[in-house]
Amino acid sequence: MTIQQLEYVLAVDSYRHFAKAAEHCGVTQPTLSMMIQKLEKELGLKIFQRNIQPVKPTPAGEKLIEQARRVVHQASMIKDIVKEATGSAKGIFRLAVLPTIAPYLLPRFLCKLVDRHKELDIHILEMQTTPGIAALIAGDIDAALIASQPVEKELQGTTLFYEQFMGYVSRNEAIFKSELMRSYDVSDERIWLLDEGHCFRDQLMRFCQMEKARMRQAAYRLGSLDTFMRMVENGHGLTFIPELAVSQLSSAQKELVRPFGIPKPTREIVWVTRTDFIRHAIADLIIKSIRAAVPDEMHSLQSYEKIV
Repeated sequence: MTIQQLEYVLAVDSYRHFAKAAEHCGVTQPTLSMMIQKLEKELGLKIFQRNIQPVKPTPAGEKLIEQARRVVHQASMIKDIVKEATGSAKGIFRLAVLPTIAPYLLPRFLCKLVDRHKELDIHILEMQTTPGIAALIAGDIDAALIASQPVEKELQGTTLFYEQFMGYVSRNEAIFKSELMRSYDVSDERIWLLDEGHCFRDQLMRFCQMEKARMRQAAYRLGSLDTFMRMVENGHGLTFIPELAVSQLSSAQKELVRPFGIPKPTREIVWVTRTDFIRHAIADLIIKSIRAAVPDEMHSLQSYEKIV
């Protein structure tokens, strides 16, 4: 039994397809299949049911895969310990970032960081909170940027900065005439919100005490912030954007931005890792770059802001 064989098993479990797993592992399908068959022969059990699509683990295979995931993660930590001891920032670092954070934060720091440290190999994955947390616990990624402190016992969080929610209002809305937006000004029927599962949506619905907000969603599912902004710019309803997005707007677009009155709804941007995380040298580089890339006043929660 080898670590490589276990990695092949985990790849098949993830993709539920031998060809896709082989492509992910950078080997031919016959090679991957042969290695898994050798492992099955050595152990005397079938790990996968190959006669169905997608491929499924056998009951015994599921238990083996669960343990294999732990073994592969522990093996990878040995390499991380060596890198950390030597102060090396080499090797792939997999960072999951919320889709409502990535477009506005990454351009502020990532290219500069990589240009300054050529040895860094940061792989960015845009993931919502739930799949990001699951990937982190499974050891599929090294860290995640989310908008809340983790509650899972296997994880730990470090606050990076605080970011306000801002209204983005079409000129046809009554709120457009006001300088500030209040939670009670928001009409369920006129608002564009992300689909369920986005913490950005959930946090705003709690703050604005909206229980429905479904009429617009029935007309448009799986939207993005950029799409909703285009709707607003064309005179339809309102939506919300994160504070960092404002600096990317044109002068005409900034005219549609409305800050909330006090208390201002704010989210906490958190760097999350497993409690057994080792690669602190790379983490420190990334964290320092992120904090340097946002305004100083966002480093701490202001008295007029409220975490939602």
